[in-house]
Amino acid sequence: MLRFHLITLFPEACDAYLSASILGRARTNKKIAVKYASPRDFVENKWGKVDERPYGGGPGMVMQALPVVKAAKKSLGTKKKAAIVWFAPNAKPFDNKEADKLAKFSDVVLVCGRYEGIDERAKTMLKTLGTLKEYSVGEAVYTGGEVPALAIVDAVTRRLKGVLGKDESVEERRVASRAVYTRPDTISFNKKNYKVPAVLKTGHHANIDTWKTKKNTR
Repeated sequence: MLRFHLITLFPEACDAYLSASILGRARTNKKIAVKYASPRDFVENKWGKVDERPYGGGPGMVMQALPVVKAAKKSLGTKKKAAIVWFAPNAKPFDNKEADKLAKFSDVVLVCGRYEGIDERAKTMLKTLGTLKEYSVGEAVYTGGEVPALAIVDAVTRRLKGVLGKDESVEERRVASRAVYTRPDTISFNKKNYKVPAVLKTGHHANIDTWKTKKNTR
């Protein structure tokens, strides 16, 4: 079973998605486990304050390093074979090859920053707890690390054996097209008919695969 540990100030923002559909079933069937740790539980002030003003000036606040690192350490306990994911918009883009690499770990920690980011020293300290993986998920900047963390949990989980039912459901393990169609054969909308491409109804698998391949190169 692959264990995901989300270091986040907002676990409720993640759990609805991670409890639904394929991911929810993967948790029920013990293909994955999802745990949360909040940096607020590792501060020494009564307000649960985890941010401070940035050195060097600038707008906004920065998450402190120690609460984040302590949350990760508590989550892992004595586990050694762990990947620790740090998000940065200029980092290596996350893709299916990286998802396969993460799937080989027993534990994956996803560090979800907020505000202007996390004190950079946290990244150095996290390297002492496991294998640090630095990724970007898309070219946009998000309000927090929860959105890219959910994307990674989703991408990695669906590649685990038995999660999707059939191995060929993983798109790159078969000839798949970005364009897909279903019933009915013809849809009428605004006085115009929209039809399914004829080749998809022939049952000729070689021709269908050729069509799908060409569609993906456009």
